Amino acid sequence: MAQQMHERENTLLEIKGLKKFFPVKNPIGITEAFVKAVNDVSFHLVEGETYGLVGESGCGKSTMGRTVLRLIEASEGEVLYKGTDIFQLNSKELRKLRQDLQMVFQDPFSSLNPRKRIGDIIEEPMIIHKLGTKKERIDRVMDILQKVGLQPEQYYRYPHEFSGGQRQRIGLARALVVNPKLIICDEPVSALDVSIQSQIINLLQELQDEYKLTYLFIAHDLSVVRHISDRIGVMYLGKMVEEAPTDKLFSNPLHPYTQALLSAVPHPNPEMKQERVKLRGEIPSPMNPPSGCVFHTRCPFVIDACRKVVPKTKEISEGHFVACHLHD
Repeated sequence: MAQQMHERENTLLEIKGLKKFFPVKNPIGITEAFVKAVNDVSFHLVEGETYGLVGESGCGKSTMGRTVLRLIEASEGEVLYKGTDIFQLNSKELRKLRQDLQMVFQDPFSSLNPRKRIGDIIEEPMIIHKLGTKKERIDRVMDILQKVGLQPEQYYRYPHEFSGGQRQRIGLARALVVNPKLIICDEPVSALDVSIQSQIINLLQELQDEYKLTYLFIAHDLSVVRHISDRIGVMYLGKMVEEAPTDKLFSNPLHPYTQALLSAVPHPNPEMKQERVKLRGEIPSPMNPPSGCVFHTRCPFVIDACRKVVPKTKEISEGHFVACHLHD
């Protein structure tokens, strides 16, 4: 209870009942259905922590990250940053807030303007927010380049002259240059080789310690998320099905979907046999999600209530929440 009180006092970002539905239109422009990409999701981020958001491709993770920052507009819900609802801000207020809230995108190449030198790309957010003189901005860029493991002389090069890992460092430098409080990392290492992934993850942790950053880390690789996250939320078909501190989630996964995800993570010891939880069928369409629990069509432990009743999220132990009828 004391820990929960402390978390509430230090909550940096709170997501309440967030929904994002995309209209599906017929050839004459009439909306016939909606893709329910994010469907009534709630969680919070504590200042200074890394919150991992995991799930299969298409579960709504990236849409969640972009909606939180209003890169796309929400259909319903609230996102409170230090108590202020981001969705209620006008364009001027939102632009001011964007200095605190930054994003590192999945594709490190397409997120960089190929016609600009990287020094100009990194400096641009400071120009937008009217920070410093020209000399102060250049000095800041040179300093940030070194912080992310690049050389000051690379200031004048173009994105195509860098490797994938170096481009991701450039994207990180661009996010850091305005001294943000929160960075949303949208699968920042999924396009990189394993050896480069570890370098970027270690860099993120070093920068977090130095700049007192909070991360929302979106990924589908559970081994990466386990290494960097303090708490983890598991999404399936637009819903949050389980949330727990990292150690609790890996030692005692409660939701059948989480159990299946963890059973698929390779073990470093090839001699150790793992019991795989096999899921049947394909992920249903987010245009027409199943009734009741959205996971019931693939769940190996399905009961009658799963098909009819939407499960409520329950706290099973301190900080460990699950939405599953097996734990009623």
